[in-house]
Amino acid sequence: MNTSAQGLRVLVTAGAAGIGRVIAQTFLAHGARVHVCDIDTKALAEMKALAPQVTQSVADVANLADVDRLFGDVATHLGGLDVLVNNAGIAGPTAKVEDIAPEEWDRCIAVDLNGMFYVTRKAMPLIKAAGGGSIVNLSSAAGRLGFPRRTPYAAAKWAVVGFTKSLAIEAGPDKVRVNCIQPGMVAGERINRVIEARAKAKGISFEQERDESLESISLRTFVSAQDIANMALFVATEAGRNITGQALSVCGDHQYLS
Repeated sequence: MNTSAQGLRVLVTAGAAGIGRVIAQTFLAHGARVHVCDIDTKALAEMKALAPQVTQSVADVANLADVDRLFGDVATHLGGLDVLVNNAGIAGPTAKVEDIAPEEWDRCIAVDLNGMFYVTRKAMPLIKAAGGGSIVNLSSAAGRLGFPRRTPYAAAKWAVVGFTKSLAIEAGPDKVRVNCIQPGMVAGERINRVIEARAKAKGISFEQERDESLESISLRTFVSAQDIANMALFVATEAGRNITGQALSVCGDHQYLS
C-alpha cells in the first residue's frame, strides 16, 4: 500500500496543535512539504521547535484578510498546493438552543463552516493547477448524529458533509478528490473541555459524563489524533486514489451523542 507523500505540498489549517499538529507531522514524516496556519502563536512557536521544516502563518480562517495573507505565504513557501487539510474548528457553546447567544452561534459557524469555504476557494485553483490533488475536510461524529446542547457545532459539521460531497462532484473532472473525516471522541485537552462543559450542563461529575460517553461507543475507547492523521494520509495519497465524496468515520463506532 502506497501512502508516500513524497513531494506533496500540503496545507493544514489549525495545524500547530492537537489533531492538526499530528496530521502535519504525519505528512512530513511521509515526505511532504507542509505549511500550517493557526491563531495560537504559542502553539506555532512550539511547532517550530518540534518541526522547523514546517513553514507557518498566523491566521484565523474566519477572517478573509487572514486567509488572503495565508495563501500569499503558501505561494512563497510551497510554490503551489497538492493537498489541503481543512482542520480548523472550534467546539462552540454547550447549552440549550434558547440559552445560546447569537454571537456564540455566529462564531462557531464562522470558523467551522465559513472558514472552510474561505480556505477552499483559495486552495482549489492551486490544486487544479497542480494537475489535481486532494482536499480533506474535518467533520465529526456530530456530522452524522444528533448532538443535544451542541446545535451550532452539529449544524456546522453536518454542513461540512454536504459541502464535501457537492465539491467532490464539482471538482472530480479536474482530478481533485474531496473527502471528509468524522472523528469520534479524540483523546486530549479539547474533548476534556467538552466533557467538562457537558457534565456541568447536566449537573454531574466529569468522570460520570466521561464514562457515560464511552458507553455509547462500541469499542468503549477514545480514538487518537494519530488515527485521524492516518486516515487523512490514506485518502490524500496513492492508496486512496479512487476515494472521493466520502464521509469517513473514525470513531470506534459511536452510536449516539448525549
